[in-house]
Amino acid sequence: MSRRHDVDAIVEEDAMPAALHPYLNFAGNSREAFEFYGRCLGAIPNFATFGEFQAVPEGDPSADKIMHGSLEVTDLIRLYVSDVIEGMSPEGFVQGNNVTLSLMGDDETLLRSAYEKLSEGGTITMPLEKQMWGDVYGSFTDRFGIVWQVNISGTEEN
Repeated sequence: MSRRHDVDAIVEEDAMPAALHPYLNFAGNSREAFEFYGRCLGAIPNFATFGEFQAVPEGDPSADKIMHGSLEVTDLIRLYVSDVIEGMSPEGFVQGNNVTLSLMGDDETLLRSAYEKLSEGGTITMPLEKQMWGDVYGSFTDRFGIVWQVNISGTEEN
């Protein structure tokens, strides 16, 4: 299996209307953390780096950091991970505030509605729009201070 195929497998989930998963952020050691969690939970983590997605310039020291990783223990237990690199968020990595809630799936109507309603009165950090990996994605902090991510797979947005 080629490395590019592995990256595609990480991003392309089996069809699911919508699911809520914890998304963990680390200050550069997400690979180490997820390899540890995988050993503890009996699962093998998958990773894609910022360099593989060409999300940072060639030669950037962040190129080998994890842009997206997954640990699928069972159909109901899935964890996702990313390293926080410079420029990703105004406050950078904050220990204790490094877990977000991630709504994922292919039910575009449900997920768009959830994004619009949950972000009301909050702060949008990334509008819900087509991303480099092919899905529609957006993030925000709700009016209670909880950070959310919404990822809609299989959309044909303009």
